[in-house]
Amino acid sequence: MSIEIKAVKRDVKGTGASRRLRRAGSVPGVVYGGDQAAVAVMLDHKELFLQFRHEAFHASILSLVLDGKAESVLLRDYQLHPVRNTIQHIDFQRVSATEKIHVKVPFHFVNEELAPGVKLSGGNVSHIQTEADISCLAKDLPEFIEVDLGSLEAGHSIHLSQIKLPKGVEFVQLAHGDDAAVATILKPRGGEEASAAAE
Repeated sequence: MSIEIKAVKRDVKGTGASRRLRRAGSVPGVVYGGDQAAVAVMLDHKELFLQFRHEAFHASILSLVLDGKAESVLLRDYQLHPVRNTIQHIDFQRVSATEKIHVKVPFHFVNEELAPGVKLSGGNVSHIQTEADISCLAKDLPEFIEVDLGSLEAGHSIHLSQIKLPKGVEFVQLAHGDDAAVATILKPRGGEEASAAAE
């Protein structure tokens, strides 16, 4: 699924100019990376926010149309208004087809209710991580990574090395020797919960 966003170049920069843009319903932003110079842009807030609300927007290659020319970018940073929850500023990074990218991708946990640790032992699933840093080429970027908890016993955890990844994708943590736990099933009684979490 390709997500397209439209932007136009902005010539005026600075805090005052950005404030005026926001009042007019626009979001100031920057596109940088690759072998080109950084470009200051502005986007329509209403159009942008419709896309921004979707999980895929945060972990997908986006098609940014600037002056009629589309380029592949990743969302790299943004600032939200603390009260109004509007986007104050947004940064995009250009993506190369031949260079690996590092992106945070969300986990989608499945079959929790079927896990023996829940169904048979009455344990509770604890999500230790809800997303992970991955490395891959742009064409291989998944929107999310599925974590199947269907065979997890009470007091046991599932680690990064046990998760099936799409072809061409690797966990950055695992590549550095850190096989971290992603989810665990806590045993239902007090004293054993701590040991399950520690594992």
